[in-house]
Amino acid sequence: MSRPHDAQRTSLPFGNPFRMILPKGSYLSPKLLALLNSFEQTLAENLRKLKPENSSDVLSLSWMRQAMKSLSDTHSSIKTLTTALQYPVSDWDEKWMDVYLDDSVKLLDICLALMSEISRLDQCQVLLKYVLHILACNVTSPSSEQLKRAHSSLHDWMQQVHCRSPKLDSCFAILEELASTLHVAKVKNSAKGKVLMRALYGVKVETIFISSIFAAALSGCSKPLANLQVSGDFLWSHAFNDLQAAVNGEVRNLFLQGKQVLFKELEAVNAYAKNLHTLIIVVHKESDNANNCLESTLENPIVQVDSWKEPAANLAKGADSFALALDLLSKQVDDFFELVLSSRDTLLSSLRISDAKLKVADKPLLKQDSSAAICS
Repeated sequence: MSRPHDAQRTSLPFGNPFRMILPKGSYLSPKLLALLNSFEQTLAENLRKLKPENSSDVLSLSWMRQAMKSLSDTHSSIKTLTTALQYPVSDWDEKWMDVYLDDSVKLLDICLALMSEISRLDQCQVLLKYVLHILACNVTSPSSEQLKRAHSSLHDWMQQVHCRSPKLDSCFAILEELASTLHVAKVKNSAKGKVLMRALYGVKVETIFISSIFAAALSGCSKPLANLQVSGDFLWSHAFNDLQAAVNGEVRNLFLQGKQVLFKELEAVNAYAKNLHTLIIVVHKESDNANNCLESTLENPIVQVDSWKEPAANLAKGADSFALALDLLSKQVDDFFELVLSSRDTLLSSLRISDAKLKVADKPLLKQDSSAAICS
């Protein structure tokens, strides 16, 4: 049972995505129906919890962390469901495994792109730490050279905070590929298989949706936003459609207004950085009454240390909040990456075990045939 697991494959024809996975005439035992309902009701509840009370909270690091936690829980629930179904991987249809392996590779690539951008934002904080270090080391007021360095660092921060990791561009095509294969698999003569495919469809819908929000927020582009149409055949469909409309509507509205979309925590830090940056410029202008003040020297700054305290304190507080929220999000994305990788490894290990069992089962037959040949 060998497969080119990591090879690229064309999408499989899974039929109409809006077709009910359990058409009229299908039968599920009370146990299977209870397992399916439990999974879908839990997914619906998780999706309802993601709808923010304030629409502006969508683009916050805390909401993004909550969304990634929800996605991790949903992916974990597939393991629980498979165990409860008593439906081992060895019983899966080969095409299901091919699609799962393809999707998991794409999802790992998305995670790596998101992690790259989060890491870039984390590294940018060094610039703010340097500015705060300069201002904190002065008991009276910063020197001309120190102000120039602080100004330069703040300028670099404001430039870099709007740059994007080039790896994010790859997310757009990957999300389109995932969405193009968002179909409900046809299952014949397997009630357990129908339950599993219905659950995997829900997992994939949430995965594409949340990944698209991450890609849009981190790239500053509305292009990756998904617009998935889910029929009312699922217990979680209303919760999902409601969530998607609210979240996508808020994000698209910000882009239509021409705003540079940033996380709320990052936007606050950037505002404090701009305020301090402006204050430095004002100090130089008032010092030598020149437009190009950063080229001049500042022997006796007219703004004393008390004038720097509040702007610096605001920046320090905002930077600390942003750093903590970004770190928590980073860990949540890392955990999700490890979860997807672990699930993929479990599937591959199960396939290898199945192959080994088949080989062992065939060996006695070969020996018996050999003995018969010798005796004859």
